[in-house]
Amino acid sequence: MHATPPATQPRGAAAALAAAGLAADQQQYLTFVLGEEMFAIGILSIREIIEYGHLTDVPMTPPFIRGVINLRGAVVPVIDLAVRFGRTARETTKRSCIVIIEIDSDKGRQEMGIVVDSVSEVLEIPPLEIEPPPEFGTRIRTDFISGMGKVNGSFVVLLDVNRVLSLEEVAVVAAMSPSADA
Repeated sequence: MHATPPATQPRGAAAALAAAGLAADQQQYLTFVLGEEMFAIGILSIREIIEYGHLTDVPMTPPFIRGVINLRGAVVPVIDLAVRFGRTARETTKRSCIVIIEIDSDKGRQEMGIVVDSVSEVLEIPPLEIEPPPEFGTRIRTDFISGMGKVNGSFVVLLDVNRVLSLEEVAVVAAMSPSADA
């Protein structure tokens, strides 16, 4: 007979989420492919998904910033997650798209686009199926990772959108968007 842990004692990253009061709020994730790996972002940070289109280059920006797009009159910076994670830039395909997310910055909420190879689906991942980020063995910095979601026997890397960019980089992105001053 197996003893099951009490439901009131979440483990790993779920415990951290529960302690922060986020476990009930953040169970659905948008999954996407970047290279050969599956990543996910909590849907509460997602504004929309758009077709990959024309980007305007902005000089003197970090290499991971692909440029800006005009999104209904707003200037939205677009970053290349592959480059941000220290990989080579991926070639865009018919399935490539830009996921518009909101991050917290000193000036409040900031819209930003991230280039992904393809969007997969929205998954509901129960808090008990989320493990803490690994201490080593991943090809990206672990401070970008909020947890590892277990889905159908595989892991999905759950990204912390507010940590994908450092404070200095958020300042660069915020400076590119005059709408952040309003």
